[in-house]
Amino acid sequence: MDNGFMGPPWQMDWTLKAQAARDALPENVRKMIDAARAELVTARDPYFRGIDADAGLPDGVKVEPVLSSDPHGARVFLFDSGHGWMIYTFIRRVEDPQIIVEEVFWQ
Repeated sequence: MDNGFMGPPWQMDWTLKAQAARDALPENVRKMIDAARAELVTARDPYFRGIDADAGLPDGVKVEPVLSSDPHGARVFLFDSGHGWMIYTFIRRVEDPQIIVEEVFWQ
């Protein structure tokens, strides 16, 4: 990007709660979460803004704002056709932009 802003792959960090939740899930679900992580860290815009911005994501995967009234806030990355999700924020800064996973859930 020509404005000095670093691009993908993005750094990703997990809250202790999110990491513990991920680690407690079955292996097949952890693999789905790892695939979701790969999509996020390589996305041009981890907030998937715009019409059909998430159209290139695999089947059963979707990204939405947690609150429609806060388009710059946290996002929910739905996977396994909505059976699981990761809630994350993207800290957009010139040096070391980062995705922070705050919550992981699967049912």
